Amino acid sequence: MSKFDIALFTRAVQFASEKHRTQRRKDHEASPYINHPLALAKLLANEGGVDDVEVLCAAVLHDTIEDTNTTHEELRSLFGGAIATMVQEVTDDKTLPKSVRKQRQIEHAPLISRGAQLIKLADKICNLRDVLNSPPTSWTNKRRLEYLAWSGEVVKGLRGINANLELIFDELYARTGEIEPSK
Repeated sequence: MSKFDIALFTRAVQFASEKHRTQRRKDHEASPYINHPLALAKLLANEGGVDDVEVLCAAVLHDTIEDTNTTHEELRSLFGGAIATMVQEVTDDKTLPKSVRKQRQIEHAPLISRGAQLIKLADKICNLRDVLNSPPTSWTNKRRLEYLAWSGEVVKGLRGINANLELIFDELYARTGEIEPSK
């Protein structure tokens, strides 16, 4: 990575940290939200072999439009069109009902750019890890299983994008049998 790339990535980390500063995860520990986008970038770089700094920046920024007051235009002006577009591609339209948003993710996964597909796959892996190991405190096992099944449907549309990440997803997905449906 060149110094310029490092500078761009650290600007993205700082921006995302600032935007998510008051947000917490829904796990038992109420972990700082920024841990999630940082985990995506780490997963992509270390386990997925992704070295495209724009993809890694977009991974760190992937929830800023959806979950903060950040706009696509703001990201474009600060980080360029490619990064802003990838973030937009993985952003749910929160004005739509949850069931519609979930269906759209399944339908759009095969149609988004390669970079956005990598981010989407990494997001599903990180979320699966959380749902399996430290689920939101209010989630029943039934809800966890429903989430895992839906994630599997989204990932079907991402197949062929990164064999290492797909293997990680598949290994995690195989663990769904560890969750007792009745609890």
